[in-house]
Amino acid sequence: MTVVTATKRPARDAPRAGNRRTSDRGAWFLVLPALIPILVLSVGPLLYGILLAFTDAQSGRTRATQWIGGLNFQDLLHDTLFWESFRIGLVWAVGVTVPQFLLALGLALLLDQDLKLRWLARALAIIPWAMPEVVVGVMWRLVYNPDAGVLNETLRTFGLGDGRDWLSGLSTALPAVIVVGVWAGMPQTTVTLLAGLQNTPRELHEAAAMDGAGAWRRFRTVTWPALRPVALAITALNFIWNFNSFALVYVLTSGGPGGRTRLPMLFAYEEAFRYGQFGYAAAMGLVMVAVISLLLALFLVGRLKTGDEA
Repeated sequence: MTVVTATKRPARDAPRAGNRRTSDRGAWFLVLPALIPILVLSVGPLLYGILLAFTDAQSGRTRATQWIGGLNFQDLLHDTLFWESFRIGLVWAVGVTVPQFLLALGLALLLDQDLKLRWLARALAIIPWAMPEVVVGVMWRLVYNPDAGVLNETLRTFGLGDGRDWLSGLSTALPAVIVVGVWAGMPQTTVTLLAGLQNTPRELHEAAAMDGAGAWRRFRTVTWPALRPVALAITALNFIWNFNSFALVYVLTSGGPGGRTRLPMLFAYEEAFRYGQFGYAAAMGLVMVAVISLLLALFLVGRLKTGDEA
């Protein structure tokens, strides 16, 4: 009987493992320049704000800041002004996000067609996106000006009234600000949806057209299924961005009149920098992050379940 002796293979894994560790260290050195600003400017302030929410930090006070646990959150539960601002923030976020998406979808479908001067129309469509929010706010304050604004002058020209002070009226301030929010944020949504439309295979549209499908049926069966993931993502992001809006509403109304446009971010800003209640303002910010994260999670889970069932 012949005995076959197994020959031990030389160990080659150790050098490879050492090279892998060296490569990992090199990758971390390459990532650090981008990681350090994120940690310093985003993660650090976020953690500090969370800690601040459990203290009685105030401006202009000589004694040391004290740890008070959940007292700030207990006060928030009974703060009717804060919850009213939260309601206004939700109305603002929904009122801007929904029309923004519908108008952007229509504009994206139009810009996706083979039209003359399409490149010029696309360039003009993103102009509001290129303008800073402060500039947009100042420009629309001129449009809404009660004496010489473009809107009131147009109404007077067509005999539709003597005009009104849109940003100071209790019933018109919030709708007027919502119009500005829709106009300012629509280009970003349009560009995103247009990119999704251009990734839809043209062959599917041609096949549906050959089968006799009309424009609405092609949109419902071909365009929308391909566009739905992009639409879900941009809608969720728009809702977060709109709810956290500050500069645009601050320039237009500063939260007035009578708090009718006081969004939660404006309320927290006033508590921190007008009244010096840093701990209380930090607690507001933490509550807003928690509630919006919960609402967004429920929204995404619901939409994903709907997509799976479809």
